[in-house]
Amino acid sequence: MDIGRIFNHISISEKMLFTKHLSIMIRSGMPLLDSLWMLRRQSKSKTFQKIISQLIVDVDNGQFLSVSLDKQKSIFGNFFINIIRVGEASGTLADNLNYLHEELKKGYELRRKVKAAMTYPFIVLVATVGISSILLFVVFPQIMPIFDSFKVQLPITTRILIATVNFFLHYGWLVGIGIIILVFAISFLLRLRAVKFLWHKFILLIPFIGQTSVNVNMTAFARTLASLLKSGIKIVDALNITAETMPNIVYRVELKNVSETIRKGETMSNYLLANEKYFPPTFSQMIEVGESTGHLDENLAYLAEFYGAEVDEQFKNLSTILEPLLILFMGILVGFVVLSIITPIYTLTQNLKVR
Repeated sequence: MDIGRIFNHISISEKMLFTKHLSIMIRSGMPLLDSLWMLRRQSKSKTFQKIISQLIVDVDNGQFLSVSLDKQKSIFGNFFINIIRVGEASGTLADNLNYLHEELKKGYELRRKVKAAMTYPFIVLVATVGISSILLFVVFPQIMPIFDSFKVQLPITTRILIATVNFFLHYGWLVGIGIIILVFAISFLLRLRAVKFLWHKFILLIPFIGQTSVNVNMTAFARTLASLLKSGIKIVDALNITAETMPNIVYRVELKNVSETIRKGETMSNYLLANEKYFPPTFSQMIEVGESTGHLDENLAYLAEFYGAEVDEQFKNLSTILEPLLILFMGILVGFVVLSIITPIYTLTQNLKVR
């Protein structure tokens, strides 16, 4: 039974704790079965407790841990399972678990940096929408009767605002339903592999965002492949496993092609150099050097660090660029609303003074 299909979410932090604690317990000489029992008692997640319970049953019946984990591939993934499998085969399970913890930690840190970079822009956007909504749907409707009582030509900005408010007051529910339908439709379409492929390909074409996506994928490619090669997995198998872990589906297809290229007896660097739009020349050339010197895993580890640093810098720049743009957008939007309210009031008061 694949528990992942029923309980389809285990956080990275839970996996990190699992690998770290299991590594420590095995290193200290505790039997695997006893270690799993202890981890089950320590876990606060009922979902993870059920998963570990299944692992305990399988291990107690004589199965390898990797075999049991493979039954729940939707949760743990090929990379996780293969690192465990290699550790069991080579007698270095504790070391491989610790190594797996470090790799999970790097992935977790990357996600955390992405979220941190987008937090402030998101707060500014929410604040803008909130302030504008209060002015439009709370303050403005209270003032509209005053405007209606005076038979004067209102400024164009005020008329646009009145039309907008009236539209949302009468048809807002239709807009809301339309947005919900649109979100569900997009979500459904993106589950279709062909549509998802085209969307991911389009992302790579967007200025700045596309380059950031390339660097994120190069970091994942280099780090995962280096880890698998160091663990003793053959390069063809390692590439196929790495392909399944890539964030962008375009790169999943490309790495499958790289794997087939190597299977036919050609080098990985030849394919990468011929596909410069997906693989930067610096990346491909370092792979070529690694293949020719026999230090491919070391060069991949260096590339992972290099492109990881590039990603960090790009996310910092993204946050720096978005902040003033969003503040400018907030100022223009709120300023337009306020001006549309104040201008006719000022005009009316001036007319009253003249009278």
